[in-house]
Amino acid sequence: MAIDRTLTVQEQAAELSALAAKIGQCLLQRGMMLAAAESCTGGWAAQALTSVAGSSQWFERGFVTYSNDAKQEMLGVSNDILSACGAVSERAVQAMAEGGLKNSHAQVSLAISGVAGPDGGRDGKPVGTVYLAWAMSGAETVVRHELFSGDRDEIRRQSVVAALQGVLDIVTIQV
Repeated sequence: MAIDRTLTVQEQAAELSALAAKIGQCLLQRGMMLAAAESCTGGWAAQALTSVAGSSQWFERGFVTYSNDAKQEMLGVSNDILSACGAVSERAVQAMAEGGLKNSHAQVSLAISGVAGPDGGRDGKPVGTVYLAWAMSGAETVVRHELFSGDRDEIRRQSVVAALQGVLDIVTIQV
């Protein structure tokens, strides 16, 4: 599900809310809980999920791990990964998703780490570079790299939508 830039902010919010509600129904039907490990989105995915009434039945917790120290302390991302690959990397986001499972009571987790801009981009990791991961108990962690466009808000919104859509995909495919 991609953000339709022709929609108003209110319409985009309604689409995000509908996606979050669909995730909730899917998780509830399967008796599963979800955790979110976020960096560049600063808790936006957790906010979207918890805006759904009754989300406490399927949303277990969120980790906003903006700093590397937080990624290490809250999610167990190793200093070796952060030093060798950086926080915006496949290995880091995979460790974030797996740490989200390990440090919660959830059976599914999502993780987001990226460069939302307007600054911070560099060769190989320009503004809009986002890594997403989804971990589920008993399954292999799925990692995806995206290059989103737009301003900081648009990049972050696209990241949240992609992360939530990924939850829906992994839960409906894997279970």
